[in-house]
Amino acid sequence: MDLGTFGIYTFDFEFQPAAQIRDSLAELEELGWRALWVPEALGRDAFTHAGFLLASSSRLTVVNGIARIWSREALWAKGASLLLADAYPGRHIVGLGFGGDPRPGVKPLAAMNAYLDELDGPETPNPRPAAPVRRLLAAYGPKMLELARERAEGAHTYKVNTAHTAQAREILGPDAFLAVEHAVLPEADPVRARALAREHLHGYLQTPYNVAKFRRLGYTDDDLSGGGSDRFVDDLVFWGDTDTIARKLRGHLDAGADHVAVQVVGVEPGASTLPHWRTLAGALLSDDDRG
Repeated sequence: MDLGTFGIYTFDFEFQPAAQIRDSLAELEELGWRALWVPEALGRDAFTHAGFLLASSSRLTVVNGIARIWSREALWAKGASLLLADAYPGRHIVGLGFGGDPRPGVKPLAAMNAYLDELDGPETPNPRPAAPVRRLLAAYGPKMLELARERAEGAHTYKVNTAHTAQAREILGPDAFLAVEHAVLPEADPVRARALAREHLHGYLQTPYNVAKFRRLGYTDDDLSGGGSDRFVDDLVFWGDTDTIARKLRGHLDAGADHVAVQVVGVEPGASTLPHWRTLAGALLSDDDRG
């Protein structure tokens, strides 16, 4: 997957009107960013959002990070994926994930397997694109990572530390693609940085499945209480000056990631993250990354 070494992961476009998004995309391309990751969390449908972003740019690859399997039946996800692959060859990647709150009696692995069975089922009347549909699976545990290796191009991880990246690479093997999201905060003052980072992490510490994930990453109850220990916060949100952030992000590459999707946090909803994306482009993007 030709995404470059670093990409952008952002919630920003959930809060912005179409005209502002178009202006942002034009500058991102000019800066040399090649990959843009967007979630499906605050009301904008994953495939509609991806289609708008693709239509409003000329070179960016747009990755759903993630399209929730509960948001639409597999047939509609398949049709949307085929259309975007046909309209924008090589520029769309479907990131699929269980997503949302736990569902009593539903096992994520079984649900994902069943969804993939439907996606890979009989042909539909939709025209087949010349460029294939590409997909990644949101994965954390060993079994979901194995599924990503076997039934997708690879895996997308979210809110993990560099130790997990090394473990994921071992499970995925040398050939599957591994993309890692990581939050960053351009703030050098430790007290302010950790306070803002705790605001970002607060919601994740309120959801049982995220707390269970963090425990499996090796964090104790003490690490996960009171807004999170300094160790936990510093591992999950890289803060500091630009050089410090860039060095820490490269730790994921050293651990086996192919691509790091960088999420800038600490920006007010509705405000633009462009100033930070400009600075990070200079620190992270090589000539090869810019294409």
